[in-house]
Parts: sequence; C-alpha cells; structure tokens
Amino acid sequence: MRRHFTCTGFVFDGGRTLFLWHPHLQMWVPPGGHLLPDEDPVTAVLREIEEETGLDAEVVPTAPVFPFSYPGQIQPPYTVLLENSAEPGEPHQHLDMIYFCRPRPGARLSPPPGTVLVWATERELREGRPLEMEGACGLAVPVAPDVRALALAGFRLLARGGEE
Repeated sequence: MRRHFTCTGFVFDGGRTLFLWHPHLQMWVPPGGHLLPDEDPVTAVLREIEEETGLDAEVVPTAPVFPFSYPGQIQPPYTVLLENSAEPGEPHQHLDMIYFCRPRPGARLSPPPGTVLVWATERELREGRPLEMEGACGLAVPVAPDVRALALAGFRLLARGGEE
C-alpha cells in the first residue's frame, strides 16, 4: 500500500488547544496536512498551521537540542501515527507526524474564509464534551478519541514544561 508523509500540529495557548472542522471527514482535527517534496516535517507543520489558521507558531521541543551547530537538528515528532486515508482516489495510508506547538508572541488567528475554528480546554476534552460550531444553530460534535487522547497528552507535556 502507498504511504504519504503528513504532519499534524496541536496548537496550545493559555490552557486551550485549537481545532478546525474538517468538512470532508466531518470531525474536529488539529491543523495539518501533507509534506511538500523535500520539505522537513517541522517546516511542514508550521506551514500547515499558518495556512489553516493564520497563526505564526513554533514547535514545543519534546526532545533535547544538542549544543552543536552542525549537523543541523530537526525536532522529532511526539509520535507518528499510521492512518488509513479517507481521501478520494487510490487507497493509501498516512504516516502522520504529531507535533505540539504554540503561537509565537503576538500571533493572531486569521483563518481563510469558511474555516471553522474552536478552542477547547483540557477540562472539556477530559470530560468528553462535544465542541460547538459557532453559527451552526447549536450543532456540537465530540472530538474523536484518538485526537482527544493526543491533545490531553500535549496538555500533560506542557504542564511539565515541554521536553520529556
């Protein structure tokens, strides 16, 4: 089976994390998408966050950064998921690199028109509360269990100061 490299960036800010509504999947997801040819995963996840939310973000380190300038270092993902893609066309899987991120100081949301974003607190996720879509007549949808578990792992990691 063919596999594509993808990345996902859970964005944490002030005790909350950001989700966007994915109309094709009909679910809440963090920003993310496919890596471009020759693109490293950190560059890709930050690009995807900016494209989908307008936020200028940075990756929260989950591994040590060594005190040398060469060779270069790229922060590894928190984990890598193997997912069957729901995209139309040839069946394939995504090797999805999961990063925990935060907005850079002064960054502001400015999503593309039609993008539905919502911030969720750790408590809302821990309690499994559905997230409401603003302007959708009270429509609320729970966060998928895998997405919720990863977001909660990010909250725990950030509470410990980042690097594991």
